[in-house]
Amino acid sequence: MAKASEVKSGNILRFNGELVQVEDFLHRTPGNLRAFYQARMRNVKSGKLVEYRFRVDEEVEICRVETSDYQYLYEDGDALVVMDNATYEQFNIPKLLFGKTVRFLKEGMNVIVAFESDEPIMAQTPSHVELEITYSEPAVKGDTSTNALKYATVETGVEIKVPMFINQGDKVKIDTRTGEYVERVK
Repeated sequence: MAKASEVKSGNILRFNGELVQVEDFLHRTPGNLRAFYQARMRNVKSGKLVEYRFRVDEEVEICRVETSDYQYLYEDGDALVVMDNATYEQFNIPKLLFGKTVRFLKEGMNVIVAFESDEPIMAQTPSHVELEITYSEPAVKGDTSTNALKYATVETGVEIKVPMFINQGDKVKIDTRTGEYVERVK
């Protein structure tokens, strides 16, 4: 257990039995009242925002979280199997931790996973991935006067919008957070 004065932004706390990540942690000293810490925290699993005022001497539980790079191997039902790059140990990570970005994952890609006492609590894919276009309609000549977009399917099976000049077999860079086309890769 630690005192509230030892907490910093970015720490993971066990708060009311749930894991929360501290986003803002400010020391306040209002006029004639006692000092306190104003905390804005986000629940790690549900993503809900929680605000709370800690007394200066209040005890809090700061969790020890280990974050490391892992290589994505394959999908196993509702979990993804990843391998530690250093020890070659394999772990099953629930797909829910990756969110919508899981659809852009290809075998062999590196992902970041955070563990709190052998339990995965957060998972993150790369912010940009390079994937090959497996299907796209051919562009119609004269249809490129504006920023016209067409649908194309990438090798993971996801359909994205790309500019008209992108053809089947091209490699494209995709922003995994938004699912949007960024650029063509040579």
